[in-house]
Order: sequence, then structure tokens, then C-alpha cells
Amino acid sequence: MNHPTIKYLQEYLKGKDYRGDRPDIYFYKLVEEVGELSRALLLGAPHATSDDTIKGSVEEELWDVMYYTLCIANELGIDLEKWIKIKEDYNNARYNPDATYDPQ
Repeated sequence: MNHPTIKYLQEYLKGKDYRGDRPDIYFYKLVEEVGELSRALLLGAPHATSDDTIKGSVEEELWDVMYYTLCIANELGIDLEKWIKIKEDYNNARYNPDATYDPQ
């Protein structure tokens, strides 16, 4: 089974949900979804166990947060795969020098 990469997800969402001029719209949606994730966690929402139990689950809200984060990156022309490595290398050098970010 192939697993989606950040690059694949960004391209997929760019073809599905891309305005090209309004990162603020996606930011507002991201904030809304973070609130929904917070509510799901605080209220102890059950985990999804199948397609028909995803509504209101932590799994649904986590994907929504990732979705809008990726949309913001697309709106701003940011290649997250590139910057994830840079940020992880920076963090590891500062906080955990024994950790190495090396996705295969």
C-alpha cells in the first residue's frame, strides 16, 4: 500500500480546494477546526471505528486541521515537505541532538 506524502496531499488539495488569493479564509477555517478538535478531546469523543462513525470523532477533526493547514501552505506557495525537514533539523539541533529526521 502506498502512503500519501505531504507533497501528494498538497497537490490533491490544490486540485480540489484552491483559491490562490485568500490564505485568510483557510486560516479562519483552521481556527474553527482546532476548536472542534479541542471540543472532541475535552468531551472525550469516541474514536472512529468505521466510515459511518467518523462524524464528530477525533480522527475527523485531526484531518480537518491538517486539511486547512495544507490549504494555507498552498495559498502561500509553501512546499511543506521541504520546510518540515528544515524545521525538524533546527528543532533537533536545539532540543534533541540525538534525533535525526530522515523519512524513507
